[in-house]
Amino acid sequence: MASIYQYFADKEEIILELVKRDTEEMDAHVAETVAALETLSIRSVVTTTMQAFLDVYARRKEFVAIYFRGRTNPAVIEFCREHNVRIAEALFAVMTEAGLLSEEADLARGLLAVEIGDRVLEWAFREGYTADQRVVDDGIEILVGYLERFANQIGRTASG
Repeated sequence: MASIYQYFADKEEIILELVKRDTEEMDAHVAETVAALETLSIRSVVTTTMQAFLDVYARRKEFVAIYFRGRTNPAVIEFCREHNVRIAEALFAVMTEAGLLSEEADLARGLLAVEIGDRVLEWAFREGYTADQRVVDDGIEILVGYLERFANQIGRTASG
């Protein structure tokens, strides 16, 4: 019987590969759900993105533990940072192409929003494998309020 360590150097490499697998699923689900939106606004993109993340966490409970409680592996920490940059770039591109943003908007502000969203979800899952919906809802309001500062009228449409 072959050992899993035949394919991976150590436990940390296995964890990193699991994180990569699950974030690929998450990225695909975010892209799919945002692309399906009939009305694009800051609120609809933020709400849909957060829900897409929650959908993946609901399907992959072990990912919640690995992603939020297992960030002690330097390679996983670096991967998560890089993943947040990719998410910020993708969402910034969607919002820019849809004409939702004002001239004050930039990728650095988008990355801050993604990092805040990541912390909101981390806090929402602090007590288990089911998100605290109140934390998620409040987090969405925080993110929408912040990002709408950099939206034009189109970006604020259908908000509030």
